[in-house]
Amino acid sequence: MKASSGLSRIPELALRQRRQGLAKLLPPVTDILRGSLVERYVTCGNPSCKCARGERHGPMWYLTVTLGRGRTTGGIIPEEMVPEVRGWIENYHKLKDHIEKISEINRELLRRERDQQRKRKRKG
Repeated sequence: MKASSGLSRIPELALRQRRQGLAKLLPPVTDILRGSLVERYVTCGNPSCKCARGERHGPMWYLTVTLGRGRTTGGIIPEEMVPEVRGWIENYHKLKDHIEKISEINRELLRRERDQQRKRKRKG
């Protein structure tokens, strides 16, 4: 395990406090959504409609979620739900960022513990 960027200089107590602080900042798991919100303007296909002359319908909001290997899913989001859905997506990114930081701290704490065990073995 390689020393984490800059964390090797921070005292253990400070690392543990930082980890607890990050955990407190995690958004509620019920308010999380992975995906992208896309604004679209569409044509309906009716030749006499205004959209056939270039004035498209919209905006329409779509949620797209990549499932893996070229597979996506999603659906239309009602206009009144767009702010809430945006918040859920932002929460997902916050959660992912905070969990990565917590993992980085845990890797540093594990590295320190491993180093201490090696020192004890050499002495004893």
